[in-house]
Amino acid sequence: MTLSASPRQPEHAATTWIVLVVCVAVLGLVALAGCGSSKPAYCSARAELQNSIKGVSSLSPSSGISALQDTFNKVKTDANAVVTHAKSDFPTQTSAIKSSIDALTSAVNGLEANPSASQIATVTGAASNVVTSVKSFIDASKSKCS
Repeated sequence: MTLSASPRQPEHAATTWIVLVVCVAVLGLVALAGCGSSKPAYCSARAELQNSIKGVSSLSPSSGISALQDTFNKVKTDANAVVTHAKSDFPTQTSAIKSSIDALTSAVNGLEANPSASQIATVTGAASNVVTSVKSFIDASKSKCS
């Protein structure tokens, strides 16, 4: 699988590493089941979240920090829609999604043009927590959305 759509080299090795780690973290989530049209509203919100996560895996190292931030803002918007639609049925899972998305957004927005190892570790850990929380919601809502 080629991560870069252009032949030019990435400007920062750290950006390459962030994109690769985040892509690997979300690929497992992308494979999870989607929802049909006669399902609760949170099923379509869940499908939208999965689509925005696919956008993370399509980032190339040359996309830069700005593209990473834009993509995660879309993930945040879609995750917030899941929380809004599903919080009464899945309060534990949606609370975990909100907390993990807030932490990831903070970590991504705090990235510098040339991120430090500490910043990379923070983003990686936050991305992993998002994957875990969204997977928990998908597992819990599977019977309603399949």
